[in-house]
Amino acid sequence: MHPTTPRSRQGRLRTLTRTAVAAACAAVMSFGALPALTGTAGAAPKPKPKELSPGKRCDELYGIKGVRPGGLPAGDASRVKALWDTYDYVNGGLQWDGLAAPEPGEFSDNPDDYKKGTKERVYAYWEKARKNYPDHWADFGTWLREAYIPPSGHDPRGKAYEAKVVRDMGLVGPDWICQKDVIFKDPDTGVEHRRTLDAYNKRTKHIVEIKSNGKHDPKQAPKDRAWSKDPKWKGSRYTIVHGQQQKSGTTKFVNELRGNAPSRSITTYQHLSSAVEKPPAGGSPHKPGNGLMAPPGQPGARTGGADMINRSQPTPETMRRQIEAARKVPGAERALRGPGGVDFSTLELKYVGKPVKGKGVDYAFSAKEDPEENSGWGGKAKAQLISDAFNTWLALTPDKFWVNLNPDEPDRIMDARFGKTDAGRVLLEADLRMKHDFYKAMDPATDLGRRYWAALPKEDGKPCMPGLRNWIEPKPAQVREQDGGIYILDAPLRLKSTAQTTQTPGPGEPICTPDEAQTRAAQAVIDAMIVPAVEKQINTEPQYADLRRVYNARVAAEFVRQQDAVAPTDYRKIINSNDVSRWPLRAPNEKWDKNELFQKYRKIYTEGEFQYDVPTAGGTMIYIVGGVDMSKAPKRNVSAQRFKAEHRYLPRTKDTSVRAMTDDAENAGTLYLGGNTAGSNPGGGGDGPDPTPTPSPTKPGEPSGPPPSDPAPDPSGPGDGSPKPVPPGKEPDGDLADTGSDTPVGLISGIAAAIAVAGGALVWWMRRRGREPGGAA
Repeated sequence: MHPTTPRSRQGRLRTLTRTAVAAACAAVMSFGALPALTGTAGAAPKPKPKELSPGKRCDELYGIKGVRPGGLPAGDASRVKALWDTYDYVNGGLQWDGLAAPEPGEFSDNPDDYKKGTKERVYAYWEKARKNYPDHWADFGTWLREAYIPPSGHDPRGKAYEAKVVRDMGLVGPDWICQKDVIFKDPDTGVEHRRTLDAYNKRTKHIVEIKSNGKHDPKQAPKDRAWSKDPKWKGSRYTIVHGQQQKSGTTKFVNELRGNAPSRSITTYQHLSSAVEKPPAGGSPHKPGNGLMAPPGQPGARTGGADMINRSQPTPETMRRQIEAARKVPGAERALRGPGGVDFSTLELKYVGKPVKGKGVDYAFSAKEDPEENSGWGGKAKAQLISDAFNTWLALTPDKFWVNLNPDEPDRIMDARFGKTDAGRVLLEADLRMKHDFYKAMDPATDLGRRYWAALPKEDGKPCMPGLRNWIEPKPAQVREQDGGIYILDAPLRLKSTAQTTQTPGPGEPICTPDEAQTRAAQAVIDAMIVPAVEKQINTEPQYADLRRVYNARVAAEFVRQQDAVAPTDYRKIINSNDVSRWPLRAPNEKWDKNELFQKYRKIYTEGEFQYDVPTAGGTMIYIVGGVDMSKAPKRNVSAQRFKAEHRYLPRTKDTSVRAMTDDAENAGTLYLGGNTAGSNPGGGGDGPDPTPTPSPTKPGEPSGPPPSDPAPDPSGPGDGSPKPVPPGKEPDGDLADTGSDTPVGLISGIAAAIAVAGGALVWWMRRRGREPGGAA
């Protein structure tokens, strides 16, 4: 600048020059083809670094009063289970949950064309995401749930959890400063890193990093590595606090820091607490219910754990694509555990609350956790099966709860109405599956099969066994009726077997004609060796998971049925109506036909399924073999003392799961997901006068069941409080990252006839197709 230029003019020239350069830079970014600027004349001066924020006393920042000073554990630690709780936060993006998709091309892909807080702006973000990443976000609803709504809650949730940790751990007083900026210098590279500390004790030099999930932020990793090497920070201490179980990647990173600074204290603390996400004032007007477990007039919740089910995709491949896309959304490292962390193949109903008319019913599912968060598919189908079965058991009178695979009775497979439901399908398919597994367990190529054939009684030196009827029935279920609801603690199944014959001939000639003594001896071997092995499969293996799901739903439905007999509930219109049209066979089984399954069974019965080479005293024999009665569902109501001793945290877990997916404090690696049938329409239960209930048959089926169990003693259970919610945060971009009482009612008198897989002659004869010593088959 010329020395004679007036001062005011100098200022104007500098301003104009900077403006021109800024405009040129913007043009380069927009069009990418302008000539590069040369020389230094007129160039904008290097901007001064932003001043470091001194932070603010933590208690003042978060408005915390009346809390005594405390501190974090000296070493690695986890919060005691008795103190696990929740905290609330408002996610402003939830107001758009369920928003209908726009017409293609209806809106621009520039959000700034529209006013903030409008659905038009949401649509613009969607158009932008679809344009930039068409392979990831082809569906508006999926993008909304995975890429737009969750990021809008990151900031308010983080602030709410930070306030909670400060309050719970007593990080108060003049020494504890929050949101303080510092500089860490990496001596190996010379690079200085600006770092904002969540909490810092200026007297002890204790740094506290607070994360509401179980992850560390990769963008912060270089800064923390610099701290671990910076000699100016020698003597400081570093603690990472997590609100969820620490991920393996975080553990690896912490160990790296420890390797860099072996003389410094680097610890982790898992301050486990479930985040309860809430919509802004006015709720989510676009959000439909999911209908799970709901009677007519109630929509079913999509809040709490049930929201994870809504976010589940139908197939492993579609779920994999959703998970990969969500991981690339900006701020994904701040996300909580999502549906990918749930193994929905293990989903089961574990709790149903008291069904009071006009109010929603709480319910809770359990499922195994996937720590790597690569599962998450099939949740909707599994939850729908449970919900449909629950309502099917209410709608049909118990005399219809049977299926029958008997080669002599093709016209008595199952009740026609029951055969139009997935509950009926599951029972009949499980019956056929059990017959297959029963005879497969006899395979002499296995150790069990070899020992089995050797132990059977012999006729002319050859193993001899009778024809069999095999069926499944419940063992006594362990339940607890408490606080008006029922906890299904364990509902095991039992396999039964007995000798029986049929008129329909099987393949080949009969093995033998066992007398009464041989029949008893063979049955004893079967009961001791084959039955326990197959029973274990029924109670643990994936091929029977749907059967276990359906049976748990039956226990819950019978509880609701008995509650309705005492006082009208919103389910009264369903109970004993024999109308199952609302819960039909669903895709991919909508064309399932009981007769086709029967024909498959009969073909196996008459032609055989397995061929065994069994060594005998007379040489090797070739045996060809093929091959559920739940007429009883006994229940034992666990005492209050035992329940409190063995399941002291379960009431709290159940309550939390209705509002947010949560860890099961009693079973590591298990999650609870719940909801409420009222959804966004509490009190919107049935309409019109209460119908007179149709009485259940006094003899609903054979065999008859046990009498009602004794009522349980009065329960007790803890309750939890929550901090006040923190206001919602910034609007999310939603794009991908540029980097690519309590008086229990005795349960189940009618359940005696529950799910009768009745059946005469559930038999697959073992037949011999001759191979005499030295001969050919």
